[in-house]
Amino acid sequence: MSMIIPGKKMPGNDIDVYLQPLVKELKELWTTGVDTYDSFKKEMFTLHATLMWTISDFPGLGTLSGWNTYTGLACPSCNMDSTPRRLPHSKKWCFMGHRRFLDQRHRFRLNKVRFDGQQDMRGPPKMLSGLQILEQVQNIDVTFGRKPDKERSGKRIRGGRPTQGVNQQWKKKSIFFELPYWKDNLLRHNLDMMHIEKNVCDNIIFTLLNDSTKSKDHLNARKDLKAMGIRPDLWPNENGRISPAVFTLTTKGKKRFLTTLKNITVPDGYSSNISRCIDMENLKLKGMLKSHDCHILMEQLLPLAIRATLPDDVSAIMIEFCSLFRQLCSKVLNVDDLEKLQNQVVLTLCHMEMIFPPSFFTVMVHLVVHLVEEVKLGGPVHYRWMYPVERSLGLLKSYVRNKARPEGSIAEGYLVQEILTFCSRYIENIETRWNQLGRVDDEPINEIQTDSRVAELFPRVGKSVGGSSYYTLTRFNKLHHS
Repeated sequence: MSMIIPGKKMPGNDIDVYLQPLVKELKELWTTGVDTYDSFKKEMFTLHATLMWTISDFPGLGTLSGWNTYTGLACPSCNMDSTPRRLPHSKKWCFMGHRRFLDQRHRFRLNKVRFDGQQDMRGPPKMLSGLQILEQVQNIDVTFGRKPDKERSGKRIRGGRPTQGVNQQWKKKSIFFELPYWKDNLLRHNLDMMHIEKNVCDNIIFTLLNDSTKSKDHLNARKDLKAMGIRPDLWPNENGRISPAVFTLTTKGKKRFLTTLKNITVPDGYSSNISRCIDMENLKLKGMLKSHDCHILMEQLLPLAIRATLPDDVSAIMIEFCSLFRQLCSKVLNVDDLEKLQNQVVLTLCHMEMIFPPSFFTVMVHLVVHLVEEVKLGGPVHYRWMYPVERSLGLLKSYVRNKARPEGSIAEGYLVQEILTFCSRYIENIETRWNQLGRVDDEPINEIQTDSRVAELFPRVGKSVGGSSYYTLTRFNKLHHS
């Protein structure tokens, strides 16, 4: 994946051509297996393996699965059971209608004024099985390969459309359906929590700060409200001016919000220095927040910053929304609590529909409603999100010095790293990646012994917190810890 470079020449549907050797090996691992040596038993055995699921960002999900993620039916979990709405002035798709996930007798279903002007009595969309998905893509015929430059038109068209029939939501039949067990997998392509959290955090922060370029509350969004006939108090006046919404921070609120974020200190290595992204002079965030910064903001810092800057009813909803992400990212999850968590997610999204304009609800905001169901199938998100993948790809891409030959640069850089790692284990009296001190060296000087090699062999990667205490283990405690 590190050698598949995004851009105009990205493979798109042609990624199945790159995946053919992988699928061939996966078939072999499923059917015949491979002979593998067991170092513990000191004997050979036949190893079998399966592909559980794929982990990618949302555009990558569309490339691997064949689902078109750029239309009004962009949500792969809802599939065809969705009613897209195209905003006439914002020129974008909005994904509202979360009332369909509520209980059939919930009062919000009949409320037209506070939502999109319509009652919603639909039931939640049914999750399709692998066999049902296979029936939808069975007759799609796709020709791989790109047209020569001379045959291409001037207007860019997204690749991967079927060669037969009119516009279809499926662009191809995924090559993974060649695996005999793929249609039986309950979870085939993961929704990436990392990028969902990043996009949701950007929507919230830039909308609260009323950023001129990234806010979801702008003049066209207010015109969309007028076109839908809802919330007349937010319609633009005859001069094209818009009044502040209930979630829009005042100048005093912006100063308090940004000052809180700027003055928060966290332990070393907990997150990047977010205060460097805060521009107190212009009262906005400068630069791009990294995905992990948004992870820390959503789950820890944002509730602290907005509790004293927004009205109580708005801040309570936003704090509840941040709490949902913190629960979804927990390392330990109770299965009995997941159903309650799903109800909280749906109810919070419905409350947000009553506050924010329709342009706020992009597909990434909508995907939050499906995260709990994926947790039920796949377990905690730490084993299914993109953080380790992005770090690995970032390391490989850092090896690239000649952009004209990225593949060779990655191969040479990886080889050099392996050689240096091997040599560093046998060379003494030099600083290597295995014995170097931490970035923040705040150990007392009197604890350093120049004639000892303990620190060299076992570098300290952490330190204790608080004072030490001594106690004697009872016989019961000894048996418990043994």
